[in-house]
Amino acid sequence: MLDLEKITEKVRQLAIETGAFLREERINFNKDRVEEKNSHDYVSYVDKESERRVVARLSELIPEAGFIAEEGSGSHGEEEYFWLVDPLDGTTNYIHNNAPYCVSIALRSKTELLIGVVYEVCRDECFWAWKGSKAYLNGNEIHVSDVEVMDSAFIALGFPYNSKEYKPMALHIIQELYGKAGGLRLQGAAAAEICYIAAGRFEARIEAFLGPWDIAAGTLILMQAGGKVTDFDGGDTFYSGHQVLATNGKLHNQLLEVVRMGKE
Repeated sequence: MLDLEKITEKVRQLAIETGAFLREERINFNKDRVEEKNSHDYVSYVDKESERRVVARLSELIPEAGFIAEEGSGSHGEEEYFWLVDPLDGTTNYIHNNAPYCVSIALRSKTELLIGVVYEVCRDECFWAWKGSKAYLNGNEIHVSDVEVMDSAFIALGFPYNSKEYKPMALHIIQELYGKAGGLRLQGAAAAEICYIAAGRFEARIEAFLGPWDIAAGTLILMQAGGKVTDFDGGDTFYSGHQVLATNGKLHNQLLEVVRMGKE
């Protein structure tokens, strides 16, 4: 039986150390060493080195666990446990020296999320939770907001790199929410923004075509903080990252109706 609280503490320390590496590398960051994986989808030497370090340390922590990591480190087969790692969520922000960007680490069994840790580098904020725990930010318990009226809702949107496929939905969401919600924002780091819902800063976030490493840690933290996460049909395929509607719970059904309409 894993001691989830003890493992979470070690992962938290690792995420903060990795964030310090990202912060230091940003000082003399070399844009000439940035690669384009897909159209407007970038990876830097910092992403790769950050992931290498994280995977090496996590391999020592639970040697039998597999990995699903954004830049392809490690492997995942039939292991009972596996890590989902995004060594630098918000790479485009990082490249342009723009906040936020973060380190996201989650542990999952074959059936459920067990641990989630997100360290947002720019604000020196570490969010964490484990199965059955409260959700925490720098040691303080956090909870979603009580906002249940759209006119007061502060909503984060994501515009994924699959622009051709997602543009109709993006335009639909803007059409439905712009001028009706209290505010709409694009910040470019899904893991951090989902944690912001957990802390009561946002009421919701909507995006598709993400990777499981983008959202695993944040969604556990959000759910432990009283929030709700589904796909655009209200189901649980959000774990894949393909469609993610994350909310404070109070506005979930209203926003679910919005994205469902966008699929028609």
